[in-house]
Amino acid sequence: MIVRPIRVTDLPALLRLLQGNGRELNNLSTDPERLAHRLRWAQRTFANQVERADADYLFVLEDDDQQVIGVCGLSGAIGLREPCYHYRVGITRGRAPELGIEKQIPTLFLCNEMTGQSLLCSLYLRHDQRQGYAGRLLSTARLLFVAEYPKLFGDKLVAELRGQLDGQGRSPFWDSLGRHFFKMDFQQANRLSSQGSKPFIAELMPRQPLYTCLLSPAAQAAIGQAHHSTEQAVHILRDEGFNHQGCIDIFDGGPLIEAEVTKIRSVRESQTLPLLVGTPDAQAPVWLIHNRRLENCRITAAPGRLVSGCLLVDRLTAKRLQLQPGDSVRAVPLLACESPPTRRSQRHLTPETAALP
Repeated sequence: MIVRPIRVTDLPALLRLLQGNGRELNNLSTDPERLAHRLRWAQRTFANQVERADADYLFVLEDDDQQVIGVCGLSGAIGLREPCYHYRVGITRGRAPELGIEKQIPTLFLCNEMTGQSLLCSLYLRHDQRQGYAGRLLSTARLLFVAEYPKLFGDKLVAELRGQLDGQGRSPFWDSLGRHFFKMDFQQANRLSSQGSKPFIAELMPRQPLYTCLLSPAAQAAIGQAHHSTEQAVHILRDEGFNHQGCIDIFDGGPLIEAEVTKIRSVRESQTLPLLVGTPDAQAPVWLIHNRRLENCRITAAPGRLVSGCLLVDRLTAKRLQLQPGDSVRAVPLLACESPPTRRSQRHLTPETAALP
């Protein structure tokens, strides 16, 4: 499998992939014309023809039969062209000493503090491919891409997680708050949001702090809680150092998780290494490997072994990356528990000894 930049010719395959998903996927529309426009813009982004405020990196996961089985996105910066709103959960303290009363009331504050940061978005993997490490490859490939090109992105990466919904697809948070200001149900509002209307809807939300005790019990319980379908994605990002720091989505109350780029595991621990082609042993850990190209970016996950300061992989992996022995790669162990050996221990490795258990 390989993660690569999307192409306009992927439109039919991407539409087939998204069929039956049943909802707009973050900001990934299933309307053919809108989707075709986004694919063309993504191609311009990878060609380095747009400013960071407009950059929209869209990747696909392709199997060895060249079938598109997944998609993921990465925005260069949010909020620079149009406002980007979230709620920050805070506390308001009230005191009446003469009555012996002191209260701490959770409060929602409308904020724009993620302006200029980069957004992980549009992650979707075909249901029959959600075993093994395909999901981790698709999600973390974007992080290794950021490690190679940090100047193209903000100081933080953020991800907006889908909030809790009931069995009919209704959001208790929206029904208790947003619906009072818009005469539409959550699904309609979510559809408009995915089509680019979110900033305009947000502009009509109340500017004053909101006391959460005025919301329904179900809405209060939904604040900062992710939908069960995001469990695997959340687990992967938490392994990388992402955490919820108090911001939530203004529509469904889902948590926004974030991490400073320099503290993300796949960024912090990645190395640039010359490529060797051979036969890694059966115990070789799986590495996330990037060919260090922008427009012709290719990222894969494959067994590899550090050998004399080089990364030894098999011939098929080098072919997937479109690289030759001696070419430079950026790589990091796919799993956090499989840290590479220190430089001192690498000195005594040779291609022959590296193949031994």
